[in-house]
Amino acid sequence: MDGRVDLHIHSSKSSDGSFTPFHLLRLAKEQGLRAISISDHDTVEAYPEALESSSRLGVELIPSVELTTLFAGREFHLLLPFVHWESRPLKRILKTVSQARVEEAKERIAKLQNLGFDISWEEVNRKTKSTPPLGVTVAQVLIDKGKKEKNPALEKYYQGQNLLFAPYFFYRDYFMEGGPAFVPKRTVSLVDVLGFIAKDGAVPVLAHPGAYFERATKDDLRALKESGLAGLEVYSSYHESEQIIFYKGLSEELDLVATAGSDFHGRIKPHIPFGAIKEGNYRMVEELKKRRY
Repeated sequence: MDGRVDLHIHSSKSSDGSFTPFHLLRLAKEQGLRAISISDHDTVEAYPEALESSSRLGVELIPSVELTTLFAGREFHLLLPFVHWESRPLKRILKTVSQARVEEAKERIAKLQNLGFDISWEEVNRKTKSTPPLGVTVAQVLIDKGKKEKNPALEKYYQGQNLLFAPYFFYRDYFMEGGPAFVPKRTVSLVDVLGFIAKDGAVPVLAHPGAYFERATKDDLRALKESGLAGLEVYSSYHESEQIIFYKGLSEELDLVATAGSDFHGRIKPHIPFGAIKEGNYRMVEELKKRRY
């Protein structure tokens, strides 16, 4: 039952991840983690390569994905540990979400072009290895290019600590609702996904409920629990101590498995080192297993 775990890690198969699946598993072994879950954004391209590396290095790997969904008019991210990553139902969901993300990215880029920024869909697609790019990925491509060209419109993102969080600051300034390059989300419904994904082996866990774009309330979580939500990522790099206490209490009240995930990415989140979340324990994995159909 003992052993450290991290149930939310991104690989280079995500448009915003830096490390290969093998590298992540090697880091996990070096740091003494018993199990990790590679949960890339809307893709399971890390598998089966990641499973082969897991077997070779002796670190348990729990297949998963981080789905971009909509609930109550807001963007919510859903982790799916233990999902059957080769299943047709999951592939249909991922195709729908990926198409929506590509359309969203193209619209964002078009709006940035209209604002005078030098960026194109072709260069973003090339730099993200043809995986559907997130808003922060588009921002990173633009900021990297602007830094070389010394674009004065992007100067504030290179100053001091701003550089560390530059793509996220740009996202808030331009891509959030009310921003000049805002594009409405058109992805899948979280409730619809919960309605059938559990039959596919997954144990649905809401990622970083306290994130600035989610801010999940007790009423949100109660409704989602009734729809099939099984776990809540209580320990997250997004959460301050007060949020951890708040969501830990709700997980106990609503009988949701409390999980831990660093949301490690690499370069795009340099402030989050590998193994940053220390509260992950293998008991969480055992509790999730009990919720599987």
